[in-house]
Amino acid sequence: MRPAAVDPSGVEEADGGPPLSPRGWRITVVGLHVVFVVLMGIAATTILVAPIEGSRELLLAALGALALAYAFLGAPALTNRSQRRADAYLVVLVLVFGVLAWEEPALLFLLFIGYTHVWFLAGTLRQGILWTLALALASTLGPGIAWTRGEEPLSGPGQTLVGLTFSIAMGVWVSRVLEQSKQRALLIRELERTRAELAELHHAQGMAVERERLAREVHDTLAQGYTSIVVLAQTAAAGLPPGADGVAERLALIEEVARENLAEARTMVAAFSPLALDSATLVEALERLVERFGRETGLATRLDTSALGDGGAELSRSEEVVLLRGAQEALANVRRHASATAVVLRVSRVGAGEAAQVSVHVEDDGVGFDPDDAPGVGLAGLRDRAEEVGGTVDVVSAPGQGTRVTVRVPAR
Repeated sequence: MRPAAVDPSGVEEADGGPPLSPRGWRITVVGLHVVFVVLMGIAATTILVAPIEGSRELLLAALGALALAYAFLGAPALTNRSQRRADAYLVVLVLVFGVLAWEEPALLFLLFIGYTHVWFLAGTLRQGILWTLALALASTLGPGIAWTRGEEPLSGPGQTLVGLTFSIAMGVWVSRVLEQSKQRALLIRELERTRAELAELHHAQGMAVERERLAREVHDTLAQGYTSIVVLAQTAAAGLPPGADGVAERLALIEEVARENLAEARTMVAAFSPLALDSATLVEALERLVERFGRETGLATRLDTSALGDGGAELSRSEEVVLLRGAQEALANVRRHASATAVVLRVSRVGAGEAAQVSVHVEDDGVGFDPDDAPGVGLAGLRDRAEEVGGTVDVVSAPGQGTRVTVRVPAR
């Protein structure tokens, strides 16, 4: 049977990889061509020089028809996998062998290549068996009549029967080998896919561990150092004698810079470490975030979950982390740049089924900005993180009109 999983162009099909490499398939096809030419040459020589009882002209015409059919139908079908050409060639093959068997059974040694062509060109196992039976029947036509006349009683039909049995057995065996090859290819592909998924999972876990390690390092070094600078500046300012206004101003500036950098360090810790979600839901983590932000900044801050619905947010851990990081980044920008007096953080769920989304909106009444002129590194990183889970980040702002940052992720 023609190897159905072999693409002569070397492209694998969806049902498995090819049992032969492109080079191996080309060598096989060239071998078929060579064997065909050699056997056809022997058959033509036999017709021309050996004593035969049939019509030499008819036999040569039959061989010529077979050669033309192979050149324009069979050989192209081996390379371009055209089943229509293959079927047309097999029809000619059966008819030619009928003529050869009727006129000169001695030429039936060509069945060697005939049966081979059947199994290389038939599309399925069933078609291979049917074409083999048709070829065997046509090849038995002449010898069968001779048998009824008492000439060569069992020689012709017996040889045909042996060839038929061997051809079907070989075709079934090859078909099973090819099917096993497909199954092995599919198994290998599944194993490679699983290995890639495991490698990606291990990589993600490694990145998470590294982020947590960096978070601890920043917390234990930079954050603690900035806290110490703030305390030392406050202590030094408290011990200044009256009239040291210049020194007090510089100490106040030192304290301000240290507080700003302490806030940056804390933002980095929050961005690197997902500890806020370890023992809490997304809403609980956001409540703590809003409460702490209001306490630290003195701004009027509230959390609105009325649009979330009773079902809550059905999200994976990575999606929850994206929403929490979005809220943290937006609030950090409010702290640094907005000069706002009030901040509202809303959590909502919209849509249903595959189109469902959960979003976090952070809106302030601050000075605003032009998003095109100041994209921000933090927002760019947040967009990359959101895209990893199929989410989006939108920023709406204008000078003097406040800012609204929206982070959306798909919900199951």
